[in-house]
Amino acid sequence: MSNKPTEKQRFDFIDRFRGFIGVLMLLGHTSYYFNAIWKSLDPFDPLFPSLPQFLLRYAGYLCAPGFLMMAGAMVWWSYNQRRAKGSSDWSARWHFLQRGLFLVLIQMTWVNSSWGGFERFLPWHLGIIASIGISMILLTLVINTPWYVRLMIGLAALLTHPFLLGISYNTEVVWENTLMQTFVVSGDFNKYPVLPWFALALLGSVMANGWLKLWKTDGRRIAMGLGIASASFALAIFIRMQRGFGNIEPFSDFFSYSFLIDQKYPPSLFMNLWFFALVVLGVTIFIAIGKVAPNLLKIFSIPGKVPMFFYGIHLAILGVFTRIFPSIYREGGVTTALIGLAIMLLIMLPLCKWFYGVKRRSNNFIIQMI
Repeated sequence: MSNKPTEKQRFDFIDRFRGFIGVLMLLGHTSYYFNAIWKSLDPFDPLFPSLPQFLLRYAGYLCAPGFLMMAGAMVWWSYNQRRAKGSSDWSARWHFLQRGLFLVLIQMTWVNSSWGGFERFLPWHLGIIASIGISMILLTLVINTPWYVRLMIGLAALLTHPFLLGISYNTEVVWENTLMQTFVVSGDFNKYPVLPWFALALLGSVMANGWLKLWKTDGRRIAMGLGIASASFALAIFIRMQRGFGNIEPFSDFFSYSFLIDQKYPPSLFMNLWFFALVVLGVTIFIAIGKVAPNLLKIFSIPGKVPMFFYGIHLAILGVFTRIFPSIYREGGVTTALIGLAIMLLIMLPLCKWFYGVKRRSNNFIIQMI
């Protein structure tokens, strides 16, 4: 019997869109390390001095919703594929329980330390990778339910979250602080509380029903994607214009900077609906481009096939590089961030291509988890 791992069925538009948001994330991180605006920018209340700085930051806002929705989609698809190939229900769920726990461990060890170039070991912090991991674990509880049940749970979580933000807690009490920042509010322990991000993972699993199963043609996927994105955009704008429930920060004018950026840590209901729509629209555009120019977006599939490797390695390189050369840390601007992006892509794309080959050939548990 061959020990060669079974080749997974892949969807080009998923790989490419996931790679695209990975590149946007890299742009955000090169800005974080090289852009002097971070000396004054408050991520909880960002004020932008120019359109380029706004666009640079805003591009990164798509990343977390994109990754959560893609994770939810692929967990749903992989679970059903494993069941179809004969795995027991528990075995299929156990795979994602392990993967979720692995992501939390990676967050607390490699990711947390890589931000500072491994100068210090900082395990007691959660972040986006841990939030994806915990969301993956929670998804295993409902992954075999019909799509409309997951849709209702996801919407209920989004609608309930604004009320939970009002819960008072003592940040000096460890268990209260840990519980609230793990699931509801943002703070030093965790800027990515699980509840709103788990909701987007659920909605991603719902969209997977359409993208990967129900909608049989690209034309159908494009039509349904445009319809769902339009409806979500309209609902988000309606909520923003009411200036009440679902908003956290006020805005000045329709479609001003402040209109488009409500609070990200944690995201308001407006932000979740807005970026859900942008993710659905983005996937739809990638499907459409794939029909007329299939090679145009092919480069994004390189990081998109190994997103965890891409995330962990690029952060480590940036962290170590800026620790060795502190004189360039946050001394540039938008142009420097773009140059940093180009250089990092020249480094990361070959590395991702190499690691994908390694992963395809390997049965090693750790490599398969990355």
